[in-house]
Amino acid sequence: MSEWTKKSPLEWEDYVYKEVRVIASEKKEYKGWLLTTDPVSANIVLVNFLEDGSLSVTGIMGHSVQTVETVSEADPRVREQLAHLFTSADCKGYSPEDLEKRKNSLKKWLEKNHIPVTEQGDAQRTLCVAGVLTIDPPYAPENCSSSNEIILSRIQDLIQGHLSASQ
Repeated sequence: MSEWTKKSPLEWEDYVYKEVRVIASEKKEYKGWLLTTDPVSANIVLVNFLEDGSLSVTGIMGHSVQTVETVSEADPRVREQLAHLFTSADCKGYSPEDLEKRKNSLKKWLEKNHIPVTEQGDAQRTLCVAGVLTIDPPYAPENCSSSNEIILSRIQDLIQGHLSASQ
């Protein structure tokens, strides 16, 4: 087992949004901005911004990682790009303040209807209902996810009612 896989998720978090150099098995070297580390497998996701405006995403299997060293810190612009890299297109029409208002409004509505709801994720952007359903920004019925179809349908109906009432 490598030093990387022995680290805790809190230790891995220190590398997020930093430019890193990763040495993997067979002396393969990778360099890029560390976007995330999977807490179960220790797999690493690196992002590189290419000159043509596109980007390259590389996954490195956690078991093959030998060393990870920080090359540089992200400036605020790069950090913002990385943080919103995989935000859905329907979120782009909302400012962070608007999304926060929508989230808080929906959370209050669910609590008013006696539905247990918590916030989760790095930025506390995802709402979690009873531990079995998640609602991602921009907090519309189609942003719900659950393996329980009955709960999914009922929460989506509640959200639709909330959106209709607030318009």
